[in-house]
Amino acid sequence: MAKEFVPRDPQRIMIDHLLDNRRFALWAAMGLGKTVSTLTALDLQFTCGTQTKPALVLAPLRVANTTWVNESLKWDHLGNIEVQPLTGGVAARTRALQNSNASVFTMNYENLPWLEEVLDGAMPFGSIISDESTRLKGFRLRQGTKRARSLGRMAWKVEDFKELTGTPSPNGLIDLWGQMWFLDKGERLGRTFKDFEHRWFRKSYNGFGMEAMPHSEAEIHDKLRDVCLSLSAEDYFDLEEPVVTRIEVELPGKARSVYADMERQMFMELQDIMGVNHEIEAFGAAARTQKCLQLANGAAYVENDNKKWVEVHDVKLQALESIVTEAAGMPVLVAYNFKSDLARLKKAFPKGRELDSNPKTEREWNEGKIPILFAHPASAGHGLNLQDGGNILVFFGHSWNLEYHQQIIERIGPTRQMQAGHNRLVYIYHILAKDTVEEDVLDRLTTKRSVQDSLILAMKKRNKL
Repeated sequence: MAKEFVPRDPQRIMIDHLLDNRRFALWAAMGLGKTVSTLTALDLQFTCGTQTKPALVLAPLRVANTTWVNESLKWDHLGNIEVQPLTGGVAARTRALQNSNASVFTMNYENLPWLEEVLDGAMPFGSIISDESTRLKGFRLRQGTKRARSLGRMAWKVEDFKELTGTPSPNGLIDLWGQMWFLDKGERLGRTFKDFEHRWFRKSYNGFGMEAMPHSEAEIHDKLRDVCLSLSAEDYFDLEEPVVTRIEVELPGKARSVYADMERQMFMELQDIMGVNHEIEAFGAAARTQKCLQLANGAAYVENDNKKWVEVHDVKLQALESIVTEAAGMPVLVAYNFKSDLARLKKAFPKGRELDSNPKTEREWNEGKIPILFAHPASAGHGLNLQDGGNILVFFGHSWNLEYHQQIIERIGPTRQMQAGHNRLVYIYHILAKDTVEEDVLDRLTTKRSVQDSLILAMKKRNKL
């Protein structure tokens, strides 16, 4: 059921600026509510009649597929907003584009050349919203990717062009020109990238790459002051509490069918055992959920073989990719549950490293040399210090073990951050397979219910028996 939306202070500020500016960049930290604020502003525009055409949202694939849809369904005031993803194969995208009821279309950046070709010069959208706008940083007038050139031709056929990101310049000021061109065609930072580079950068001392000159940062920020709103999470959240975000993913059709069969069997076995012995040891009940948790994460071990596993979906990997993208270079600690998860994570993120017993790994993480660190909560025991390396923790998978769960959070948690002198928030993401036992596991971890009680509640909730 949709919830009542009561905007917090930063959301009120974002909504006002989105309404008051036609071409505008919103630089708001993770967790401040950029998506719901943007949808709220769009809804107000549609209601008032200042916008009569649907909006086009460009985003990473998983975000385009699910995040905007889920956010529109989450809040009761967005009941008139219908979000239509333009994803999948060509036939599916073509059909979706014909949805005359949609007020927001979402699409991944990779499909921009297809959309430009299909539209053939027409522009059915009233506004374009670039979510994770750092994807635009490489735009150049005569160079760059095909999709960037496609967007460059489409961008100025609409009056409203909004950019959303939490980290506008992950690699330094050099990232800003491409993003700003879509807002002012180079009016503030230079007509071409070469102009921008010549005015504010010089060769690095080692002869490789460019570095900003001493006066550049203040001058560039002053140039962008009227077209960018920057909000810091530290100004609105309590540093002593982590910012916790649930990222829900939908299991694909085949994976959902396999999971449903496994969960039904698990609940039936559990009910039989409880009928014989109501005092069943909680950990015995928990053991029956392992296959379900494996399937929720995306891979399951073959029966009677704890080494061989089969992958059934990759939606959690896509979700993690979105988080890493939004982190924009900030190190990310990833907690996994099964060895199969670790193998898949290493393959999907080759720059990541596994937390092992070698002291060098811990040292290099804290020195910022490891962009993604994969850790099993059981290995993040006492005496391990990870707080200097980063402040972002992602639970790729979950287990019933409350001690392990709290243990890995404590490694980079607010207390550790403050003790180490870091005045920064801690972000915790839970990637969850929607409508699976994984939700019940997280409920157990947050409420400290017994495993058995959590499973009994899950059986009642699913009403499968």
